[in-house]
Formats: sequence, structure tokens, C-alpha cells
Amino acid sequence: MEFDASQMFQLAADLQKVPSKAIPLASKVVRKTAKDIEGTAKVLAPVDTGNLKNSIGSQDVGPLEAEVRATASYSIYLEMGTSRMAAQPFMGPAADKHTPAFSDAMAQIIGGAL
Repeated sequence: MEFDASQMFQLAADLQKVPSKAIPLASKVVRKTAKDIEGTAKVLAPVDTGNLKNSIGSQDVGPLEAEVRATASYSIYLEMGTSRMAAQPFMGPAADKHTPAFSDAMAQIIGGAL
């Protein structure tokens, strides 16, 4: 799995240049996208006991930042695989699914605010 966040960082940098009315809108988009990724990751997560699925959550870490993470100690091994087990990715595909809508929404905010 490879995730290139450079476009998201560029959007965040562009948002710093737009009027203050765009920041609350962008913040809503960030929060909604994080919740969407969380929900999709929970659907895609492999389930044995349900611990992994229950460990997936999102939280705001700044006005234009949110984290989506799985706190189960073995989540990285499922996501990336090991030398003895094939990967069963759930976080990467969840982020990939929602990235285009996120980028489009942010571009509209930036375009409308300039």
C-alpha cells in the first residue's frame, strides 16, 4: 500500500491563503471525511473477535487535521502483511475510497473562496 499525501498537504497550504470563511467549511470536510474513512475501514476490517473493528476510530487533532487509526496491536500486521501472512488491508483502501471526494470538496472550497 502506498499513500501519497502530498496533494492533501498542498490543499492545506492553499487553504491558508484563502479567506477565513473557508476554514470552517474545510474543517467540516476534514471531519466528515475522517468519519467516512472510519466507517469504511470498519466494514473492510477482517473480523475474528471484533477487537480490530472496535479499535478503529477517528478524532480531530486540529482545525484542518484528523486522524483515523486502529489501535489493536496487530492492526499493522493485517494491513501490511508479514513474511508468513498475506496483507489484508482495510485502512489504505478506506482512505483511497474517500480521497477523491475529499479532494473535490476542498478544491470547491478553495475555488469559491478565492
